[in-house]
Amino acid sequence: MHRSLESLLREARESGRDVPQVVLDTESAESGIAPEQIRARIGRTLSIMRAAIDEGLKGEVRSASGLTGGRARKLAENGPRLLGPRVTTTLARAIATLEVNAAMGLIVAAPTAGAAGVLPAILISMDEFAREGEDRLIDAMLVAGGVGGVIAHRASLAGAEGGCQAETGTAAAMGAAAVAWLSGGTHEQIETAVALTLQGMLGLICDPIGGLVEIPCIYRNASAAMQAIAGAEMALAGLDFPVTADEVIDVMGEVGRRMPSEYRETAMGGLAATPSARRLVQIRPSSRPAGISQ
Repeated sequence: MHRSLESLLREARESGRDVPQVVLDTESAESGIAPEQIRARIGRTLSIMRAAIDEGLKGEVRSASGLTGGRARKLAENGPRLLGPRVTTTLARAIATLEVNAAMGLIVAAPTAGAAGVLPAILISMDEFAREGEDRLIDAMLVAGGVGGVIAHRASLAGAEGGCQAETGTAAAMGAAAVAWLSGGTHEQIETAVALTLQGMLGLICDPIGGLVEIPCIYRNASAAMQAIAGAEMALAGLDFPVTADEVIDVMGEVGRRMPSEYRETAMGGLAATPSARRLVQIRPSSRPAGISQ
């Protein structure tokens, strides 16, 4: 696993290999698993992502708490009003995956269950509108995984450690890198896409109502998917950012370490502590519901 995005991209540049190939070679060397087996596993992962989206869009899944279910279908059927169909579809797919997760369905933690909707929504939408094909989606997953590995090393992926920025922020950064690569972005543009995306999510707290990975999680996945696409779009247009992606990741880690425990998945602060939320889950203000670890 690479310890910095700079070293990952430098290795790709100096070796003449594409970024996904560098990530694949590194994973194979460290795990002892043959490259073709890794690619096959990623292919199965994509199948699970697609199935979760399809299930969520049916609108039939409901969580045991009753907090979530049917929203993805409602958005998809309502159609775009302010945004184009590609954006609205991506939003619906992100919500669909999280609704399946809340209903205890099968999803892919990418990188966590609480952020599982971001990457599938982005990649499946890219495939639908650009006809990328399975091999390129697998390569994009490798790019995303390489970025996720760097963030895991330099900061954290867990809301209990770093707030929602560590979960949906990481997922968005992974998605931005994947989109930039799929769109033919340079190494510099891939890095910039990560930096632009993640800087916009710094400080985002984890405050699940009732301690459940439902509200606001499903909506934050949709927002994170949009943040990723915006970051990639700006990077591909040639916009730059004066702080490196690795430095932005380091800041995310620092912010997470300084974040009060009330805002790190304990459901003791933020939206979870509002009167509306307490009425919704029928708990007294003095109660302290346990958070759910990803």
